[in-house]
Amino acid sequence: MDHAAEAWYRRRTSSWLDWPLEELLAGKRRADIRISVVIPARNEEQTVAGVVGPLIQALVSDAQLVDELVVIDSDSTDATAEVARAAGAKVHRARDIVPKRQSYQGKGEALWKSLLVTQGDVLVFVDADLTQWGPHFVTGLLGPLLADADVQLVKGFYARLRTESDGFVSAEGGRVTEVVARPVLSLWWPHLTGVVQPLAGEWAARRTLMESLPIPVGYGVELSTLLDTATRYGLNALAQVDLGSRAHRHQANHDLAVMAAELLAVAERRRAGPDRPASELALEQYQRADGQVHRRSRPVPTHERPPASSALSARSPRPLRVTT
Repeated sequence: MDHAAEAWYRRRTSSWLDWPLEELLAGKRRADIRISVVIPARNEEQTVAGVVGPLIQALVSDAQLVDELVVIDSDSTDATAEVARAAGAKVHRARDIVPKRQSYQGKGEALWKSLLVTQGDVLVFVDADLTQWGPHFVTGLLGPLLADADVQLVKGFYARLRTESDGFVSAEGGRVTEVVARPVLSLWWPHLTGVVQPLAGEWAARRTLMESLPIPVGYGVELSTLLDTATRYGLNALAQVDLGSRAHRHQANHDLAVMAAELLAVAERRRAGPDRPASELALEQYQRADGQVHRRSRPVPTHERPPASSALSARSPRPLRVTT
């Protein structure tokens, strides 16, 4: 491991057990900050209530650590929005946020738009498809931010549980991390190789950071935020927390390939410099069916939203309303 990465790993890695709730509540009072949990969701009616409900109960109603919990519904075609609202979340349809602007589909688009409808000084992002997890995901991610003003971004990491076709549960999740993200960091950003899961969907950041960064509209948002934060603020602005284990829905290899192409586009743009415009990209894929090979060309999202501060400049402050 790169020497800088190794030193960072020893200094900035902790466990969720290191951050008891009482300590977090005291840190929040001292800093006088508000905390928002953001859950991007698309067609997650089967799992979203199981994420929203426990967080509302444990960290909004019982502990009063989290000030608002918001679900950004990315144009779901199922009952995701209704289920999330019934579980206690405040729900926004992504397309309805700044409707005069062109709308895109993708996780990064949902996170970018969340900056326009939330009030927290610190934001915690949690995926909507979790099935084996706990509210300690949120408390663990908040720990380094509440304890150290220098920390801007906290990444979670965990054993990613995957259920195989025969029902066997393994820890072999995170395929795109292993075959794309980790090699990219090792080749071009070796000082970041101490980050255990650069693509983890559970992470937290300061609003001031998030509002200052360009945001890819697709799955490249985790990698871009990591790279951009390290470039602007250095390794000392990053921390990571071991959250234990997690399980979630896994995608087909052909869909993962599109994600991989998005990540490579994000990496290429950051290597080339911020002035390089995003270019259109299509991924050519081949599938065999009925004895024939069929080609399919799939567009790869490469658009990046400008820093949200530009869209927020005309927004007047609004009082924070907690939804329970």
